[in-house]
Amino acid sequence: MSADAFGAIVGYDTYGKTVRMIIMGVTFDRLVPGPPGADKNTSAVVVMTDPSGRVTCCSPAVQRLLGYAPAEVIGRPVAELLSEDGTRFRDREGRGLSAEARLGLLQDGEREVGFALTAVTTERTGVVTENADARKEEALMRREFDQYPTALVIYDRDGRLLRINEKMAEVIGRPEDEVRGLHLTEFLQGPTFEEAERRVLRVAKTGEPDYMEHEVSTPPGSKAHPWVAQFFPLKDAAGEVSAVSLAVYDYTQQHYSRQRLQLLSEARTRIGTTLDVAGTARELAEVAVPRFADFVTVDLFDAVFQGEQPGPVLAGRGAALRRAANRSVYEWAGEAALSVGQSQVHLSSSPVTRSVITGRAELHGITDPEIVGWLADDPVRADLCRRYGAHSLITVPIRARGTTLGTVLFLRHAACPEPFSLEDLAFAEDLVARVALHVDNARRYTRERGIALALQRALLPPSPIPHAAVEIAARYLPAGGDAEVGGDWFDVIPLPGARIGLAVGDVVGHGINAAATMGRLRTAVRTLADVDLPPDELLTHLDDIVTHAAYEREAESSESAGDMGEPSGDVGASCLYAIYDPVSRTFSISRAGHPAPILVHPDGTPHVLDLPAGPPLGLGSLPFEATDITVPEGSLLAVFTDGLLETREHDIDERLDTLCRVLARRVPTLEALCDTVLETLRTESQADDIALLIARTRALHQDHVASWEIPGDPAAVAEARKHASDCLTAWGLQESAFVTELVVSELVTNAIRHAADPIRLRLIKDQSLICEVSDGSSTSPHLRRARLSDEGGRGLFLVAECTERWGTRHTRDGKIIWAEQRLVPSPV
Repeated sequence: MSADAFGAIVGYDTYGKTVRMIIMGVTFDRLVPGPPGADKNTSAVVVMTDPSGRVTCCSPAVQRLLGYAPAEVIGRPVAELLSEDGTRFRDREGRGLSAEARLGLLQDGEREVGFALTAVTTERTGVVTENADARKEEALMRREFDQYPTALVIYDRDGRLLRINEKMAEVIGRPEDEVRGLHLTEFLQGPTFEEAERRVLRVAKTGEPDYMEHEVSTPPGSKAHPWVAQFFPLKDAAGEVSAVSLAVYDYTQQHYSRQRLQLLSEARTRIGTTLDVAGTARELAEVAVPRFADFVTVDLFDAVFQGEQPGPVLAGRGAALRRAANRSVYEWAGEAALSVGQSQVHLSSSPVTRSVITGRAELHGITDPEIVGWLADDPVRADLCRRYGAHSLITVPIRARGTTLGTVLFLRHAACPEPFSLEDLAFAEDLVARVALHVDNARRYTRERGIALALQRALLPPSPIPHAAVEIAARYLPAGGDAEVGGDWFDVIPLPGARIGLAVGDVVGHGINAAATMGRLRTAVRTLADVDLPPDELLTHLDDIVTHAAYEREAESSESAGDMGEPSGDVGASCLYAIYDPVSRTFSISRAGHPAPILVHPDGTPHVLDLPAGPPLGLGSLPFEATDITVPEGSLLAVFTDGLLETREHDIDERLDTLCRVLARRVPTLEALCDTVLETLRTESQADDIALLIARTRALHQDHVASWEIPGDPAAVAEARKHASDCLTAWGLQESAFVTELVVSELVTNAIRHAADPIRLRLIKDQSLICEVSDGSSTSPHLRRARLSDEGGRGLFLVAECTERWGTRHTRDGKIIWAEQRLVPSPV
């Protein structure tokens, strides 16, 4: 072949096979002739040269023909592959191969081999047109490679660079001429490029594609950002890897979009974990910094912290907001002009105020006219912006259910040179919109909790009333350490005869409904206690009240369906009621599904009282039992709700043992004992409220009590008056003798006339003077106003007028009519 020709050498063992040849960079198909009778199903061996006679391309079959790998042939002069006369191929051993030669080197057996040498010049007729079309196609393919918007590079099997396109030259900052034939690490240094080179060689060896994500500065000296590299093999017709291609994508936008989606997903799980306004604001700031912003502030209206809806901010006026949270990439958060909890009226020129008024988010660079004007009016923030190199900010109003609750400011400064973009603005609006619902839920919960807490505090006794029968101390602790208001309650009820009633109850649930139900039950207990019912009867009536209320609620909820259904009741509502009589030193106790109380004797021995449990309130028609227990003076009775014992982490029996040990401790006061119990048994994971009531018993000694059996004879009335007068003289209460004798006379007379034996008179000197007349009849007297012509019927009316209060209570053997009057000591 002449020096100005380009051509192809075709070795073949086929006939009439169409071979795709690349000649001088132009691709075209050509029919390669073969000897008659040749096998038409085998492939040709093609060797192609440039005008200088060097091999530029060859088919994989050349290895079977000559014993050389294609990589060993490419670049060599074609003359080295031919015999001296150019009529035969020469294999690796130097032997000539001609059409008549028989090859014993082939792995698949002997085969007839022939070859043809074809020189193609531009003057050859019939080839010029075909070659021009091929050149045009190849030029398009080259332009596509060079101008493809993704950075592309081709390496040989040894990892040396063969080609790069224009985008790759821009990425690495070097033209193709400078890097052709070099390894990647020869012109780019760093662990990332070392890893990329290892992957190129691995793909060349295994033929398997690879993938790599990395963050690197390209060209060197620029800001590092994410890239994705895809390595894939370039295989020939035989499936052998002849080169490795690398496509590199700038993944910055996709990377940031994925980060924002991950951040939104994280925000769903991390924000709103508590129904606390400040806590929700703090969670937002923690999520946003440093992954989205360098500094974040969350400012809310004062009304939001109180659970109320804020009013509108008028245009032209500043917005008065309180700092709920702020967070910075720096531990000291020096960018903050306000501390958490501080309030400030933001200027009308502030983007914070504009967002509050307009309800729209704003994105600004620090050099925008609006920001320049604002900072000119606010020198403190202007100084902070200069000090920390602030360059862009976003303000987003916190809006929920049509109300603006506050605003969030996101700031980027020198810690993150990349300014906020429009995509960042959309992300910030999405994030704050999610948070706004949590903030509003927390606000509404704060309001509801405030109402429930006020209701509960109004219903609970402010402090135990001092009483001669017992010394009292009590505590109420909502679930979560005052985080929620529940339905636990207690009450201390003074009763006639110097007795006292102790009540503790528990309503399932939290919030206003639980507090309202608690209030109804406590009111009912007080009403029934005023009737002076024994504990078991009081709980029976209380159960009826709860059951009827359940029927009413069930009827309201199912009225539309026309089905009354079965009453669900307040199942889970429990109550314990105890009456202590200091004269007999006896407790009468009954409980409805409530924990048993603990009695601690004066010597410090505690034990849990074995009382019939009774069903919870609301089941209806089930009996309750009362147990009478006589205790020594100075005994402790501890009554409590199940929140004191039940936790997720501890066994209830272990907690009960601990409570017994704590109650047995010697402490100076009952108040201190209550505090010790809560400090010992309260846990951080407290899931239920706690009500605790501790009573130390006192005894009313016999020198303060006097009693007499009264015969059923009207003549005994005078003797009863004399007993009372003598007793008052002994007590030094002669000034009360007249009223007392009148009361005794009327009550004893009524008992003799209208009741049955036995009749008994008892006087008790306590905080008041108590007169009691008991009889064997269950019929209660009624107070009425006698007419002028009536000869009787004025007795109870006189008793009511002369005493502080009077009443009747039933006993197992009859009834007691009692009257109390204020003590009037005799003058010295």
